[in-house]
Amino acid sequence: MLKADLHLHSEASYDAEGSLDEILARADEVGLEVLAVTDHDQIENSLKAVELAEGYDVTAIPGVEVSTSKGHVLAWNVEEAPEMNRSVEDTIEEIRALGGVACIPHPFQRLRHGVGGVENCDAVEIYNSRLLTGLSNRKARRFARRRDLPVVAGSDAHIVDMVGQAYTIVDADEATADEVMEAIKACRTEVGGRRTPWRYSLRQFAAGGGRKLKAFLTKPL
Repeated sequence: MLKADLHLHSEASYDAEGSLDEILARADEVGLEVLAVTDHDQIENSLKAVELAEGYDVTAIPGVEVSTSKGHVLAWNVEEAPEMNRSVEDTIEEIRALGGVACIPHPFQRLRHGVGGVENCDAVEIYNSRLLTGLSNRKARRFARRRDLPVVAGSDAHIVDMVGQAYTIVDADEATADEVMEAIKACRTEVGGRRTPWRYSLRQFAAGGGRKLKAFLTKPL
C-alpha cells in the first residue's frame, strides 16, 4: 500500500510557490511514497521532479494540470503537456494518446475551474483538501461511486506546507508510475486527508497575488 499525493504545484505555476527540493523534502517528512507535480499547463518542473526524486525516498510521476475550454483536467504519466483550451473530451483523448491517465480534479468546485461530472475519464478526485464546506467533495464522491469510477484525493498544494494534506492510498506492489496508474484505473484506491488550514490558504492567496502583480508590472509595453 502506497501513500500518494498526485495533485500539487511548484513555483512553476503562476499561483504557487515552493522549489522542487522543498516539495520533495516535505513529501519525505509527511510520509508520502509517491507524488506528482502538476503545474498549470507546463510540465518541465514535473519532469525535473522525476529526476530529483531519486535522491529522496519518494517516487515522482510526471504530470500537468491542463486548462480545457471548460476547466481543468489532470494528466498523469505523460512526457509532454497536452494542448490547452480544447474540449474536455478531446483533452482526455490526447492524454490517453500520450500514454497517460486522465483525472478530473475538484469537478464540482466551479470557482476553481471544475469541469463537472465527466464519465469518460480514468479517475475522479473525490477529496480535495482545499474546501469550504465539503459539499463539492461529497458531490464528487457520489458521482464517482454511482458510476464505479476510480477515486483519488489530492492536496492541490500551492505552498510547501500543504503537500500531503490529502492523499490516495494505492494498492500497488511497487512504487512505479506504471504500477500506480494501473492500480488507480483498477479502482484499488482509498482516499484520506484533512481540510487545508485557513492560514495556508491565505498564504497561498498572498503568494499567488504577489506573483500575478509582479508579472503585470514587468510585462513589456
